[in-house]
Amino acid sequence: MNKRIQKYLFNYRMAFFHDLVWVVVSLYLAYLLRFNFDGIPKGHYSVLAQLIAISVPIQGAAFWLFGMYRGLWRFASIPDLLRILKAVFSGALCVIVIISFATRLEGVPRSVLFLYPLLLTAGLSLPRLIYRWYKDKDRRFSLHRAENKRIIIIGGGRAGELLLRDLRHQDEFQPVAFLDDDPAKQGFEIHGVPIFDTIENLASAVERFAADEIMIAIPSASREEMQGIIKHCGTLETPTRILPPLRPMDDYQVSSSQLRPLAIGDLLGREAVQLDNKAIKAYLRGKTILVTGSGGSIGSELCRQIATLVPSRLILFDNGEFNLYSIDHELRKKFPDLELITVLGDVKSLDRIDWTFSKFRPQVIFHAAAYKHVPMIEINPAEGVRNNVIGTRLVAEAADRYSAECFVMVSTDKAVNPANVMGCTKRIAEIFCQNMAGRSRTKFITTRFGNVLGSAGSVVPLFEQQICDGGPVTVTHRDITRFFMTIPEAVNLILQAGSMGRGGEIFVLDMGDQILIRELAEQMIRLSGLTPGKDIEITYTGLRPGEKLYEELFHESEQLRSTTHSKVQLAESREFSWDWLEQELEDLDQAALSRDVSKLLHHLQKIVPEYKGIKQKCDELSAAPPILQGKSSN
Repeated sequence: MNKRIQKYLFNYRMAFFHDLVWVVVSLYLAYLLRFNFDGIPKGHYSVLAQLIAISVPIQGAAFWLFGMYRGLWRFASIPDLLRILKAVFSGALCVIVIISFATRLEGVPRSVLFLYPLLLTAGLSLPRLIYRWYKDKDRRFSLHRAENKRIIIIGGGRAGELLLRDLRHQDEFQPVAFLDDDPAKQGFEIHGVPIFDTIENLASAVERFAADEIMIAIPSASREEMQGIIKHCGTLETPTRILPPLRPMDDYQVSSSQLRPLAIGDLLGREAVQLDNKAIKAYLRGKTILVTGSGGSIGSELCRQIATLVPSRLILFDNGEFNLYSIDHELRKKFPDLELITVLGDVKSLDRIDWTFSKFRPQVIFHAAAYKHVPMIEINPAEGVRNNVIGTRLVAEAADRYSAECFVMVSTDKAVNPANVMGCTKRIAEIFCQNMAGRSRTKFITTRFGNVLGSAGSVVPLFEQQICDGGPVTVTHRDITRFFMTIPEAVNLILQAGSMGRGGEIFVLDMGDQILIRELAEQMIRLSGLTPGKDIEITYTGLRPGEKLYEELFHESEQLRSTTHSKVQLAESREFSWDWLEQELEDLDQAALSRDVSKLLHHLQKIVPEYKGIKQKCDELSAAPPILQGKSSN
């Protein structure tokens, strides 16, 4: 038998034996108290013996039934005391009932029956509490060893107290101080650890207590509060970790394992938006679902979340072999019972799209395949049009042709008053899907959101790499701003849209205020334990082709409506002549196929009159080498 199991069984038996002994001792002491410690009269010994014979098995059964041995003495607490009270008084009640029917036990003094459960409760509780005190005392003494990490906890509230409890049970940590901005808490202690000062005096606290690590335990902190904390932490070289927001489903349990390093997502200008997961599950469960662009940042997270919703089949579609392999391998490992179909294909290929739809008949399509890097599409406009416009058209038409229930397209805030080809292509894709909704039984729905933190090709990985390389961090303009959201939020919006939409809408998440990219760069440098302008320089390179200082979420002509979710809005569709739109898309496709960039730009602006980058793009084109003008270089 395993030694650990043997030790557990031994401890279990010893605890049970200890408790049964206390049943005997408590009854004996109750008699002694009844007779004022003058000795028990001889006539009561036989009654006491019978009472012990009845009480020991009854109390033993009560101890077992009320789970008194589920908790370790080392961590004895209020729940253990409640178990003891239930077991003792239930057992005592049973003994009293038996005595009332047993004529031989009529001589039991009433005071004994009153004193016995009180003495037994004390006898079972005190040894447990003394043992815990002794072990905690021993641990507190060991915490003064040099190898323990000295911890400062920011936040003297409930989360900080729970975190302290957990740290106390681990040999490697020594909590030395709390910091909290609440004046009512300062000068007091939490379990013997002082609430030293305000967060503003973090540097002096770290120096005074020789802290090795800072732990932030304020799960409800706002963006402004978190920025202030990070600012103070950023001036120090002390490692910092944070406790993420607590969820009711976790019963607000806190442990050090939940701590994680500070991340840029902690700096969003709002609380993370939680959407209606029940509605999402209801329309995806048991369905055949297709995700295009499934190897990308958004597409792969879509696949991960969809896989948890028990679809009947999940089709992964992507033209990147390695990315497709990676997400396929991950999902097969995590969800072995899920039927996964992996299709290596291009959304620009009508044959591949038609084969996929005819063979697997997807009911819900999430279209996340797109070229999204603005400067790259500026110098490759034809490919941007082919992928983002024609690819979307082919997949959408297949969804209609094969009677899919729902088609959800992933768009971007760059589609509003676009200043670049990428934004313009996404706006045309929006227009096509909105107008398809009025001509099809399939629900065509669009989701629109800002930059996604940590997605491939976004500013955050770029800054991380530049910081890792020692700088400089490059920002295009001092005043440039962007909306940001996390990947889970973006995917939640995409999934939610399918459950809320009736067709033709554009759903937009309330993403709070735009964030200054300059401030984002500064905060990321601080999160790395470095100082902006001292350790890492920030340089300004000027706006890139097609780049705007700020983005917008809605066009002025779009009629906004609220939804059942306070953080989600939708824009009504703008009608276009279908015959005109189809002809323009055909002309646009021909211009892209022939690489006639001037003609392509002309058709982009015909479909999207608000496209602002046309003049600048034409000027660049006239000065560009022939190969970029779509002409032969020979």
